[in-house]
Amino acid sequence: MVVTVLKVGLKETEVLDSRQKYGSNKLTEVESEGFKKKLIKNLGDPMIKILCFALFINIIFTLMGETPWYESLGIAFAIVIATFVSTYSEYSNENAFKKLQEDASKIYCKVYREEEVKEIIIDDIVVNDLLILQSGDKIPADGILIEGHIKVDQAVLNGESKEATKLVQPPDYQTEDNQMDFYNEYKVFRGTVVCQGNAVMKVTSVGDNTAYGLIAKELQNDEERDSPLKVKLTKLAHDISKLGYYGGICIAFAFLLQKIIVHNNFNIQQIIIYCSNYMNLMHDIIQSIILGVVIIVMSVPEGLPLMIALVSALNMNKMLKDNVLVRKISGIETAGSLNILFSDKTGTITKGQLEVVNFIDGSGQSCRKFEEIEGKLADYVSLSLLHNTTAVISQDNGEKKVLGGNGTEKAALEFVCGDSCRVFNVEKVDNIPFDSAIKYSATEVKGEYNYTLIKGAPEKIIEKCQYFYDKNGVAQDFTDKNIIEDKISELAQKAIRVLAIAVSKDSIVDDQLPPNNDWIFIGLLGIRDDVREESIQAIKEVHAAGVQVVMITGDRQDTALAIAKEAGILTSQQDIVITSAELALLSDQEISTKLKNIKVIARALPTDKSRLVGIAQNLNLVVGMTGDGVNDSPALKKADVGFAMGSGTEVAKEASDIVILDDNFSSIDKAILYGRTIFNSIRKFII
Repeated sequence: MVVTVLKVGLKETEVLDSRQKYGSNKLTEVESEGFKKKLIKNLGDPMIKILCFALFINIIFTLMGETPWYESLGIAFAIVIATFVSTYSEYSNENAFKKLQEDASKIYCKVYREEEVKEIIIDDIVVNDLLILQSGDKIPADGILIEGHIKVDQAVLNGESKEATKLVQPPDYQTEDNQMDFYNEYKVFRGTVVCQGNAVMKVTSVGDNTAYGLIAKELQNDEERDSPLKVKLTKLAHDISKLGYYGGICIAFAFLLQKIIVHNNFNIQQIIIYCSNYMNLMHDIIQSIILGVVIIVMSVPEGLPLMIALVSALNMNKMLKDNVLVRKISGIETAGSLNILFSDKTGTITKGQLEVVNFIDGSGQSCRKFEEIEGKLADYVSLSLLHNTTAVISQDNGEKKVLGGNGTEKAALEFVCGDSCRVFNVEKVDNIPFDSAIKYSATEVKGEYNYTLIKGAPEKIIEKCQYFYDKNGVAQDFTDKNIIEDKISELAQKAIRVLAIAVSKDSIVDDQLPPNNDWIFIGLLGIRDDVREESIQAIKEVHAAGVQVVMITGDRQDTALAIAKEAGILTSQQDIVITSAELALLSDQEISTKLKNIKVIARALPTDKSRLVGIAQNLNLVVGMTGDGVNDSPALKKADVGFAMGSGTEVAKEASDIVILDDNFSSIDKAILYGRTIFNSIRKFII
């Protein structure tokens, strides 16, 4: 449905003035280092520095006629190839990443311009533009509402699943433009999604000045952390330097002693005569110095940087074909060193395609399709799911499409929006958004039916139900609830999430329902998100590589447990499945002692990720983290290697070292295994 209020909007001259004064809505791209800067940076590698020193000494000896010219040429060739290969690989992959990001700016929005509604690219939005917001839209800039009211999902910014209500700002209300107060009920933010309602917003901040842009900018200023391999190679270079210097000094000193003492048969008189001949003495001293320097030069493994650069470059190209985009060459190196990987569940370990696979009525009868629900009960099911939701059904060339809402609500709506879906003559008069405290949402409707529709956690809804509707739509006493409880347990053990729906004849008063236990139970929805088949094998391979996998999910504990078992994450009796609430009660020290056995975090919050990364790093573990939202970015940046999902936000990708283009855990497995090839190559080279 399109908002039809009449608004003048900005004129073309006003658009130009606004853009000149406040800037465009395009987010500033992360400043690219450029080929030259990357080349200079790679020349600063400690191994390359040693090679450069060796080249300098070798050139001096060549000019003195002590060494052949091709030795200097060989060292120079190794330096050039090693630095150019690694630089070109990073540069070309960075360009591939930029191309990946270009699609993000090709999103259109509706805006009032010169007394008519126009569709423009979000980059063209300016301050003071009037934008039309509808359910399912991603808000393209920061602003305030001037008409209507909406509910938005701000999880991408603050990590909270609870929808926020946004209202028209009163005329006398004062607020700061760039204030990142996500709880401000009058302000909307870029990157958040409209779940319910329609409105018109006035843009107050664009581009880098939005909350989204400020978070992205903050991440750009973070210093890069050296990869574990680079740390080890730096130490190796330092050790080689020390051994070379000590060895060279010892050999030079031994050579000089041999010339002065041994060659003169330990005869003091001959030694004095020898030392009196300054020309011979200086010649031998120079020879000893040359010998010492040769020892230092020969101790440098000039082929090692070249080998690492070639292996890394080849791996980066192969990985891109396997849907793994390496943004930083250190990402491959670090992936090969991983000790622990914190992985999201939805869309990474699972397919991310939520689907209702069971409906169970109050008598315990179940069916798999909406069309199998008999009689009047089908009307109550469709009424509840069609009108108590933040998702909407859109017609696109005659095809029904579900927009907005979270994955669970989309799955519920898709369950009933087939050909048999009917239209109800009802009007929404009030609603209670989902709240984690009460664990349900409710919408009051008037018209053909006068009910408050309720949907949420079974344990909260079933206890308030006194009746249930049979297939004829007749209310029956809901006395034997054990049947339903058994069904819930049965579904949870199969890794199926459960949602309950019911109705109440009471009206919503002050955002609450009366504390009556006379609700009428309609049924249960069993929602499944299947584990990817390839994820099961990939997790086995990652375990075999010595990497601990910790699954992070918002699911309830029993469902998370079942999914972890199916995916092969839980492998022993000592494995721990813990909730975010339980985690919050533990100190960092207590978590440190349990971390090796923690395999699943249920009902997880984004803040849990950063905390766990820090604890693992304090244990000297090399940590990997997956993520897709803006709220995941700090954890991605903090981890030793951050894996962003290809479908994730721009900020998450910018914070990452590696982008998983197909959002698949098996691709993460490939990245780890590719990283291991570098270590194997180094081992073979040294041995």
